[in-house]
Amino acid sequence: MTGDAYPIEVRFPDISAHEQSDCGVPYVHTFDSDVRGPHVMINALTHGNEVCGAIVVDELLRHRLRPRRGKLTLSFANVAAYLSFDPAKPDASRFVDQDFNRVWTAAILDDTSRTSSELSRAREMRPVIDTVDALLDLHSMHEKSAPLIVSGPLQKGIDLALRLGTPATVICDEGHPEGRRMRDYEGFGAGSSPKNALLIECGQHWEQRAVDVARDATARFLLLAGIVDETDLPQGWIAPLPPAMRVVRVTEPVVATSLDFAFAQPFTGLETIAEAGTVIGWSNGQPVRTPYDNCVLVMPSLRQLRPGVTVVRLGKIERTVEAAPQGGSANPPQGTDS
Repeated sequence: MTGDAYPIEVRFPDISAHEQSDCGVPYVHTFDSDVRGPHVMINALTHGNEVCGAIVVDELLRHRLRPRRGKLTLSFANVAAYLSFDPAKPDASRFVDQDFNRVWTAAILDDTSRTSSELSRAREMRPVIDTVDALLDLHSMHEKSAPLIVSGPLQKGIDLALRLGTPATVICDEGHPEGRRMRDYEGFGAGSSPKNALLIECGQHWEQRAVDVARDATARFLLLAGIVDETDLPQGWIAPLPPAMRVVRVTEPVVATSLDFAFAQPFTGLETIAEAGTVIGWSNGQPVRTPYDNCVLVMPSLRQLRPGVTVVRLGKIERTVEAAPQGGSANPPQGTDS
């Protein structure tokens, strides 16, 4: 079974057993230790065809993981999109009506004149998310790229990513012109708030390695938050750390203005283009060039091409550090703009 050019290497779990929950929100499960500590959320299926997170959350629920301290929420987000998955059209189940990861501003969620499958689900999940201190949002990518962490633009997110210690590339960015991501929602994206969030792009949507990355990142995030002990987690989830991490700051998105966009090469992600002015693609017949030397291409893909979609982000390497978690909480002190 294949998804376009990429084979489907993993089994899509039946998550129907997880529909009913004590918190009253379908497919969202919150467990309270009754011991002081942060509220940590592991979220899967922000996009319906990104299965690695669903595998991990399903496994944790079946493992009956419970926090020793604080609260733990395990959630499946865009279930409607997930249930529509068709291996003959694997990219079509990314969402039902609109991208679930572009609706996370209070004004949009409060505006009941706007309706969609994704807005309804976001509004349903919002009361739980409003109580979360530390969010890990598990994603995967259209193309077969090395995994990466999306930290957001604030120093608190970068610091958390470096403490987590893996994957090896940290992408700090402002998000997408189309709309705000869950990881940037309210306090997660505010420098004045102690709340924090990371988004992990674990690999290509249907590769086994993406599941391994999602397990490792999830285990490390829960341990960093201090709400579980290592013996509570499934065996074999924690993998060796990379030897170093690099922080890449996105300086600009390349946004399609029409369907007339093509890349100059079959880029898949994290390619570093040595010389400024190199043509990486054409938009409406006009060349798209790198703005500086050693420009990193972040998640290039034309699989969702339409006007307004970001087809690649351009990043500048800020620094490289040894990958060694520094301890501390997944809910660190107030951050400032980087």
